[in-house]
Amino acid sequence: MSADAPHPAPAPQRPLRIALVAGEASGDQLGGGLVRELRARFPDAEIAGIGGRRMREHGFDAWHDYSVLAVMGLTEVLRHLPRLLALRRSLTRRLLDWRPDVFVGIDAPDFCLGLEKRLKRAGIRTVHYVSPSVWAWREQRARKIGASADRVLCLFPMEPAIYARYGVDARFVGHPLAEAFPLDPDRAAARRALDLPAGAPLLALLPGSRDGEIRRLAPDFLDALGLLAERIPGLRAVAPMAGPGARASFERALAAHPQQARLAPLLHVVEGRAHDAMVAADVVLLASGTAALEAMLAKRPMVVGYRIAASTHFIVKRLGMLRIAHYSLPNVLAGEPVVPELMQERCTGPNLAEAVARWFERPDEVAALVPRFRTLHEALRRDADVLAADAVAGLALEAGR
Repeated sequence: MSADAPHPAPAPQRPLRIALVAGEASGDQLGGGLVRELRARFPDAEIAGIGGRRMREHGFDAWHDYSVLAVMGLTEVLRHLPRLLALRRSLTRRLLDWRPDVFVGIDAPDFCLGLEKRLKRAGIRTVHYVSPSVWAWREQRARKIGASADRVLCLFPMEPAIYARYGVDARFVGHPLAEAFPLDPDRAAARRALDLPAGAPLLALLPGSRDGEIRRLAPDFLDALGLLAERIPGLRAVAPMAGPGARASFERALAAHPQQARLAPLLHVVEGRAHDAMVAADVVLLASGTAALEAMLAKRPMVVGYRIAASTHFIVKRLGMLRIAHYSLPNVLAGEPVVPELMQERCTGPNLAEAVARWFERPDEVAALVPRFRTLHEALRRDADVLAADAVAGLALEAGR
């Protein structure tokens, strides 16, 4: 080629590609913060996969809504297994064709880890965001998780050390919910926001977010409310529901309750607003899960009640799958039982009412609990969205080199 001949134009470099899969509402919340921070670093990046509204708000291209994966319990998963396996196969093919620079599976380990393993074998960098509970049972799973994920992002401080024993790159990024709650919540402001009386004793009721949970727990929670109303003068209750479906399930349970006429005037049912409801309340009665962590961050005393399907409970107990001293996250993080847990056959209206009444009637115990919760809150406050985005961006840039 002569010196005067034009040089071929370089091939245009495609934008950075980041794929994410979130399997439920909590994953969409984590994914929303992550997508926002990734978008701030890489404005032109293509970010796509499975997610929900919070992720779409920040420019995420949702190939499917997260609701396609939102199933829980062994029996429910088994019923949907053929559809879920078909979805994972088709998604794997699409991702292998799209060739993202990094893939992030957000929670949903039963779905995401197998997908991550297939992508990792194909040379795609993989991240698993939210460690499965290796601290609770089957610690050896950490090695298998490392076979699927190049990097694990942990929400809790005790997790990376477990992965280190198996040579897995795991990083504590903190919990995004710790950023969502102030260290000193304003109860009076929360009551004003919900139009609730300033001085009345107030109980927050959170019997889960899914229809099955609400059907199993709402009758006992409502039984407890009826007993407490007889014991605590002027008691009111606020019941924040995750969405229209959860609200409809709860209102069906209320309509079917023998004391519906007496309980309905005590209840203020709202959609969303769970954070405000917890901060506004004197005591929280809730299903085990992330809500217990939220109540801890709201610095509110709580009672945790839960009951899984009888068939699922039989399988879990029969196979010895659950080997933990505590179920709720406040107790796990504290390393001791700081809040009552009433599980399975112990989750009854009278038992729940007695445990809730103790918090109302012993303010000295509440006062001792608040600084404990604040210490745990501070330990989780690490700016998780930023740290998670840093960890994902590092792998994506390595892949792009």
